[in-house]
Amino acid sequence: MAGSPALLLLLALGLCEYGHRVSYRMTAKFHDSNIKHPQVRQRLELDCLGAKEDSGVFWVRLDKHGTLHFIVFISSLPRTTFAGNERTSTRFEATKYGSLYQLVVKSFTPQDEGNYFCLMNSNQMLYFSSGQPAFFPVTTTAASTTPAPTQHGVTEKNPYLKTQDPETSNKEEQNFFCNIFIWVPLAGACLLLLFALVVTIILCQQTRRRRCRCKR
Repeated sequence: MAGSPALLLLLALGLCEYGHRVSYRMTAKFHDSNIKHPQVRQRLELDCLGAKEDSGVFWVRLDKHGTLHFIVFISSLPRTTFAGNERTSTRFEATKYGSLYQLVVKSFTPQDEGNYFCLMNSNQMLYFSSGQPAFFPVTTTAASTTPAPTQHGVTEKNPYLKTQDPETSNKEEQNFFCNIFIWVPLAGACLLLLFALVVTIILCQQTRRRRCRCKR
């Protein structure tokens, strides 16, 4: 019994399409049709419908990572065999009411999330039910309508942090180059005049000294 569930599951995947061609249409669903999503620590009941009374049923779970987990086999007597060849389970209960094979999750926790299936073996044929998803409701955080607190220099408008207009920056660049072309030559001319003035003063002083020597 320990290795048979895995083998049966592999065979079920291979014969699933063929099994749907015959008259048995098995369905796994919540016992309470009003349940859409289980709640934390909820006692969750699942029914397997469409199975023959004398066939026996396997309950399995496909988790969100794609791994199949054998839960229990319910015989037609009925007798239950849980994972590890145990007669009872601390997490599950299983029973049979006529052709209805029921699985009960005693206290639903995150490790019980997944898609639940039931399998039936009849006349050397495997029948694979549709799956019943059992996941906690997705919690979405509502967008906050309260404006974020204003921080000085971050969210507050600062007139000194305005982006400069591209046209203004182009004009400033043009003015800068114009100033260079105008003022650089003027500055050079002023330096030349100053240099000429200094040279003239020096020459004049030398000429006066020579004249003074000649008079003596």
